[in-house]
Amino acid sequence: MKNFVISASVFFGICIIYFLIMISKTEGNFTYILDDAYIHLAMAKNFALHGVWGMTKYSFSSSSSSPIFTFILSVLIYVFGNNELNPLIFNIVISSLIIFFLNKYYKSVFDKNNHIIIATLFTFLFAVLHLQIFTGMEHVLQVLIVVVNVFYFQKWIKSDFKDQLSSYWFYFTILLLGLVRFESMFYFASIAFVFFLIKRFKEAFLVLILGFVPILIFGYFNYHQDGYFFPNSVVVKGTSFNFLGNYVEQIKEIVLRKIILNVKFYQVVLLPLLIGFILIYKDYKSILSFQKIIINNFLIVAWSLTLMLQCIFGEFKGPFRYEAYLLTVFSMILIPRLKPFFISPLSEFKKEKFTGAILIVNIILLIYKFCFAHILIKQGSENIYEQQIQSAKFLKKYYNNSNVVANDIGAICYFSDIHLLDFVGLGSTEMIPFNKKGAVIDSRFKNYLTKYCKENNYQLAIAYEEWLRGQTPENWKKVAVLTIKNNVVVGQDHVFIYSIDPKIHESLKQNVKDFKWNKNVDVKIME
Repeated sequence: MKNFVISASVFFGICIIYFLIMISKTEGNFTYILDDAYIHLAMAKNFALHGVWGMTKYSFSSSSSSPIFTFILSVLIYVFGNNELNPLIFNIVISSLIIFFLNKYYKSVFDKNNHIIIATLFTFLFAVLHLQIFTGMEHVLQVLIVVVNVFYFQKWIKSDFKDQLSSYWFYFTILLLGLVRFESMFYFASIAFVFFLIKRFKEAFLVLILGFVPILIFGYFNYHQDGYFFPNSVVVKGTSFNFLGNYVEQIKEIVLRKIILNVKFYQVVLLPLLIGFILIYKDYKSILSFQKIIINNFLIVAWSLTLMLQCIFGEFKGPFRYEAYLLTVFSMILIPRLKPFFISPLSEFKKEKFTGAILIVNIILLIYKFCFAHILIKQGSENIYEQQIQSAKFLKKYYNNSNVVANDIGAICYFSDIHLLDFVGLGSTEMIPFNKKGAVIDSRFKNYLTKYCKENNYQLAIAYEEWLRGQTPENWKKVAVLTIKNNVVVGQDHVFIYSIDPKIHESLKQNVKDFKWNKNVDVKIME
């Protein structure tokens, strides 16, 4: 209990300091550092209050990247009321559980309390989990489930796969992971492959069945609603591979863009892989059998494969959220194997110079990430408040039930009851063909947008001009541009308000003039 109290006090002490900094910059209004958090909130609100799984209460849209997380938020809204702090409070509770399990896990590794606390806090800071709390997203929940997964898997494998209770918890977490984040499919495939290597075929098939069946069920219902198997965000942002031909060029392009020229590969992937390789090589030099090497390094092999698949087919961008679960797992896997560096660091650094050098680079990376997270938390909340929240308040006051075109859709849908057309495709399935990977934005996009807005009586747009890529419909007239300072998280530091319906152009202009914008937002009327 003492270890838990100290670990939690340090971690949540950091969080409280940042919470106070954030609200001091947003007129006392807590604001998440990503607009994506409000996508979850908007969908959860509509599902809880109106029974509609969508960005608006009017129609279905598969905009959630994490169906389970959105569903949990909808339950919280239904039970406790529609409060924008629900994701924050939920993430804090989940973080407490992560600390509990990490303390329990490291207690089986270290004898001294200070080593347990240091290992727990290192894991939290290495995965930048304090930042993930303030994103208001599903990644903290994802981390908890993989922590529980690894915790019970290690107990299970130590019992030579005879501990039934541990196996049940392991499989239960597999069942949940796919609908928390869809990239968990990479883990299912990787761990099943390693089970095949050690000839445990029953376990391999169970992982594949329990991991993929929930995804297949979700995909079945999703496809019958909007014609796509995965949510819009996965369809729009995921790496696509064309099986009709040109395989060599496609593979070369993926390797070049996703690995060789990808800075994130060197920041996130390379160092854990190197340490894992060193540990496996040591077992190889000990003249162990192939099966013994694999069993000794089961999770290193499985999660190294997962890491590579995530790098190639997934994403590593934004505020360290996509890699948080991977870095947490690698900390749990590698820290026990690097125990001597915690107990007697000086002598171990002298003895294992290459491994020690990689560890030092990892510590430098941890410091860099902590500093970068500081900037994102400190400034990101202010950016979202000044751009997305102000836009939402403006729409709520003057155009609460109007037809609106936008590209950042979270806050404006959560705080208002607009009818939405999302030209990026996350909230509007009809726009996905123009936004999938490899799609070219040309006059067809402009013609479709012009026609659709006219036929469905859209009145105004709040959009980044740059994201329209030179294909802004001719009948869209600029009314104003809103500019913020010190942008670190939003797509552009300026966003345009357009009139689509010419009848409202002058009244829209007057409403922009009359609205009480935040003092840090520079509002320029287009005369």
